[in-house]
Amino acid sequence: MNQDGIVVLGGSGFVGRHVVAKLVSAGYRVVVPTRRREEAKHLILLPTVDVVEQDVHDPSTLERLFADRAAVINLVGILNESGREAFDRVHVELTRKVIAACHKARVPRLLHMSALGAGADAPSRYLVSKAAAEAMVAASGLAWTIFRPSVIFGREDRFLNMFAGLARMLPVIALASPKARFQPVYVGDVAHCFVRAINDDVTFGARYDLCGPKVYTLQELVTYVGEVTGAVRPILKLGPGLSSVMATALEHLPGKMLTRDNLKSMRRDNVCDHSFPAVFGLAPTAIETVAPSYLSPTARRSPFDRYRAESGR
Repeated sequence: MNQDGIVVLGGSGFVGRHVVAKLVSAGYRVVVPTRRREEAKHLILLPTVDVVEQDVHDPSTLERLFADRAAVINLVGILNESGREAFDRVHVELTRKVIAACHKARVPRLLHMSALGAGADAPSRYLVSKAAAEAMVAASGLAWTIFRPSVIFGREDRFLNMFAGLARMLPVIALASPKARFQPVYVGDVAHCFVRAINDDVTFGARYDLCGPKVYTLQELVTYVGEVTGAVRPILKLGPGLSSVMATALEHLPGKMLTRDNLKSMRRDNVCDHSFPAVFGLAPTAIETVAPSYLSPTARRSPFDRYRAESGR
């Protein structure tokens, strides 16, 4: 496969911007379709990146975008449903369209983002929809690779940053499902794996669970965020009943910090049962080595932060 022509769906998002930056550093030309080009202006400045305003849910658009490309990376996903953005439409139907377009445009290589814990028997609709998409990719006949990361952290994440914001605002944090277990993985490590896998035929037809070096309960993560931000707050640990009440209330508020489906996902431990895949030649990054750079009281002060994040440094 030549060093050219990679289409990244979801390239303007949190993980996508890191994948795109690493692709550029590796010498690839990248096409990033987006609904609103203005929202991807942070990518426009990167050399060899073409940001195009297109509807990726339109099959003919996908076929046109994929023509003469070497590979497609599908990072599109949602954690919560809103309006037309439903799990089945975003995770399942779009994946079906992507696979069909790859065949019609004769794109041989597909790299797909799933989620740790995805399964047909999973407790949440989010994880079930992710599993349905995985099954289609695995049956596609393409040279595919599937990645299944735990919760992803990094400068622009919506996980640690959300709890940092709550710690700064609230005197007490009411925490649903405090014993839920996670093994957070650094966004730069996830991006590294996607780019490393493109030309490595060992990864064709393989699924990889991606986790960081340490397992935490949700309570431990929230406590750590408080310590780093300098805003340690008492944590009110909610049992199953009150956690459900809290999720029901929050899912109807703007931003949807927590939904009942999120809560169901947390019933399944978000941890790996093996070490980081050796094929990627990487020791996973610990939260403690990165999080202070964007959560501490002195962080977020440099005008160059965004550029550092986008260049992968």
